Amino acid sequence: MKSINFFKLQSKNLFKDFKTQTTQFDAESGNDFYEYTPKYFDVLGLILDDYITDEDNFTLMTAQHVIARLVGFYKWTDIVKASDAETELAKLLFDNLHKTSAEEWEMYFRGIERDNNLTLDDEFKLQIFTEVFADVEGHQSYFTDYRLTATKEQQFDIDAADIEVAPPIKKKRQIQIKALPLSDKDLKKFLKTAKDVFEIVMDRLEPEHPEQTRNLWNPEFYIDNVLLPELKLPIERDYALSIIDATLFYHVIDLAVQADEAIANIS
Repeated sequence: MKSINFFKLQSKNLFKDFKTQTTQFDAESGNDFYEYTPKYFDVLGLILDDYITDEDNFTLMTAQHVIARLVGFYKWTDIVKASDAETELAKLLFDNLHKTSAEEWEMYFRGIERDNNLTLDDEFKLQIFTEVFADVEGHQSYFTDYRLTATKEQQFDIDAADIEVAPPIKKKRQIQIKALPLSDKDLKKFLKTAKDVFEIVMDRLEPEHPEQTRNLWNPEFYIDNVLLPELKLPIERDYALSIIDATLFYHVIDLAVQADEAIANIS
């Protein structure tokens, strides 16, 4: 099978995996989310790592773009226009993603070029990759291998009932905030976190006029006018909650300054 046809097949496999999408309801957040039962690729992993950014508009062309990125190309048309050596190298890289990722491979050959003050051509890169990675066992990538199929037979979509298939990777999907205003449940979480962090910040700062500073503290105002305008949606809820630690510190400083000024004006 020619390399470009191989990548077309992988794109179709990824698209098939994505079409297993089902809508589920999260009672805690009151939001819907998608689940997948993939056979070839860790779809949720690709989503969490931003290879897939739009779950509502995923096409075969999108799948082609994702596959291209996994093997070091910026977009699908770059694979189409690539030399035979480049596509053969990309196929070897795909087959050996458990050994090295596209990012790690690029760092490796860039290091060779830098140390030897030269530029490697495509044929030489292919030779190096074959000799250093493809033909050598023991390498272990620090990046995620998103393939769920472990054998070449499975990658070529052959019915292989007797071949053991690697189990899907289980990842925790983070609840996302996609629109404002916050749901009632999310708002309660944000208000509770803000109140807890406020007490911690007050202990750390020890403002000169703590009572007056507390009188100026309004958690609802902080959430609506200080925190939420800083969020770029969609955003994971847990990450948005973590931002409270940073932004509230400076907000409380402002409140303490206002309290000091108010006391000074009275005096």
